[in-house]
Parts: sequence; C-alpha cells; structure tokens
Amino acid sequence: MVRRLASQVHQQVSRLMRGEVIKEPAWYAAVLDNPPLPLPPKSPPNRTAFDLKQQKTSVKSKPKAKPYGPKPFPVYYLEDDIRRQFFRDHPFEAFRPITLAEGQGIEAEHPITGADWTRLRQRGRNPSPDDAIQFTLNLHQHHKVPLSYAYARAIAQFRALRSERHIALTMAIHEAENLGAVWQNSEIAHGFQKEIKSLASWERQSELDEGAMAARKRWRSIALEHTEDREWSKGQEYVRLWKDGFTPRYAPALTEPVKPATQENPKKDVDTFGITKTRAQPVEVPR
Repeated sequence: MVRRLASQVHQQVSRLMRGEVIKEPAWYAAVLDNPPLPLPPKSPPNRTAFDLKQQKTSVKSKPKAKPYGPKPFPVYYLEDDIRRQFFRDHPFEAFRPITLAEGQGIEAEHPITGADWTRLRQRGRNPSPDDAIQFTLNLHQHHKVPLSYAYARAIAQFRALRSERHIALTMAIHEAENLGAVWQNSEIAHGFQKEIKSLASWERQSELDEGAMAARKRWRSIALEHTEDREWSKGQEYVRLWKDGFTPRYAPALTEPVKPATQENPKKDVDTFGITKTRAQPVEVPR
C-alpha cells in the first residue's frame, strides 16, 4: 500500500469520491472546513568540512626568502635579429663551407666602415652573410635608414653580387674546358671511387672463397650424358623386362673387370647411383 501523508488524506478521499469508489465519509466536510497544516519544507543536510570553503587564517605566513642577487638582463644584440631574418630568407647559405680555425690574434676591423661604407661592393665582390648583416646594421646606425629599408637594400646588393659572381665563375669554367683544362675530382667524387673499389674487392674475395672451397673438395661428381633418345613408357618397359626374367644392374661398373689406371685412362669410381667420380692422379713432371 502506498504510504500517504496526513495532510493529503482529504485530497485522496476526494479523488476516490469522484471515481465513485467510496461514499462521502462523515468527517469529510469538517476536514475541508479545517484543513490540516502543511508540513514545513525539508531542510538541506549539513555540508561537510570538505565542501566548505577554506577560511583564511589570521596566522601570518612566513616571508619569502629574498633571492641571492638580482637577475641579469637578457643579452640582446640587434645583429641577432638581422641574422635570424637573413637565414630565414636564405637557408642554403648555412651550407656553404667556412673555416672555423682561429689564429693567434683577432682579425682587425675592415678600414671601410661607418659613414664611409655606402655600398656592399666596397668590401669585395664575394660578400659573406656576415658582411650583409653588418652592412644592414651600418646603414641603420650611421646613415639613419629604417631597419626594414636598410635590410631590403643590403639584401638586394648581396643577391646582385652573388649572381654576378656565379655567372662569371660559370663562364670561366666553360672557357677553361674549351681550352682543354682537366679538373681534378672533388672530395665527394674521390669518396665514391673508393667505395666502388672497395665493393669490387668484396666481389673478388667472394669468388676466391668459392674457388678455395671447391679446391678443398676431394671428389668431383661427373654426370654422364644420355645420348640415346628415350621416351617415357610409363613403366611398361620395366614390367616387360621383369616378366622376361631380366635382372637390372644399377651399378654395372661394379661387375665389370677393373682396368689398370694409366695416365691416358685415369681411375674412375662409380657410386651406387651410377654417377662416375674421377680421382685426381699424380703427374710426374720431367726434370
């Protein structure tokens, strides 16, 4: 039976009366005139300490320990930004070989610098990436050119000088080849030649190893060639010979008389499968 609350009894009775299940009880009118008081709302359960917000304590925290010293400022050079942008635009310049050997002293600064340096060609017709970077910085600091315009100007002159050198070098090589010049192999080509020579020696060594293994063998099998033209009879020829009483000899050399071994007639051995084996005979060498 469904559990009902005391404050809802008259409501349930009214529903039963509308359905003509029961008749009106004697107390129904009195309850409607004086309805029971509603139950108070259910209060929520108390929250645990885990759900409550942590209250700030009045205890003062320990002061943080001071660092040992002030942090140094980051080392920054404008050349680093220019160099980073330069190699981002020219990544293959990093693959050009350069020497890292240092001498006894630091190389002296180029005499053309400052306000006198107005064109990149003044330091040579084959500029390096560092020359282009220094030229950009020189335009920005001594000629008061904005950094973006100084970089574009330096890069344009750098590419023009590199293109001029490439064309001149290509034409010089063609001219020398037409006049009969012979170029030596580079280190890469020399390395390829050494590798090919080493691989050829490996093939020669494998052949020598196979020849040595064959020479160590005492016996050598010689398969006799069948000169007669025979057709397969599906075993009928064998059955006919068996019925006629013919006994096959699988090793006929064993029943034949042994001939003396000479230089013209070397000694031969025949195994049980009819394969002739030749044994090497010593040969006398005239003195």
